Amino acid sequence: MSRIPTAPLLLGLSGLIPFVWGAATYLSGGLQAWGAAHLGPRFVGPYVQLFYGSVILSFMSGVLWGFATKTSGNRAATGYALSVLPALWAFFMTGGGPVSAGMNLIFGFAGLLILDAAFSFWGLTPRWWMRLRILLTVIVIACLSVGVFL
Repeated sequence: MSRIPTAPLLLGLSGLIPFVWGAATYLSGGLQAWGAAHLGPRFVGPYVQLFYGSVILSFMSGVLWGFATKTSGNRAATGYALSVLPALWAFFMTGGGPVSAGMNLIFGFAGLLILDAAFSFWGLTPRWWMRLRILLTVIVIACLSVGVFL
């Protein structure tokens, strides 16, 4: 695996802010109160994680779709079909309350990592892609786990 370029690494890490913030405000009553008062109740605890997590799974569907354009024939058709799964998962599986939605997002991000690995195996991603995706996915799942398991 090669080194992750600085721009994707920094942008990927900055994309973790809502997940980390959500976990921090779940764990700290004072931080939660401050966030709710200054940002609104939707932007603290599991609520910011659930909304943002759904957005990111949908975004990642678009990324995978872009990778699918790098091939043709049956592999492209398979890539396009697989690329829509994260967005559909987010749409159908994030209702029912914060614990079940959080658990379903954990499964969604784990499944996304499997899709990332498939696209990487097919040679459609940059060489550093899996290093970045593993790092980000581990942190996302850890943050979502705060709201699900604590």
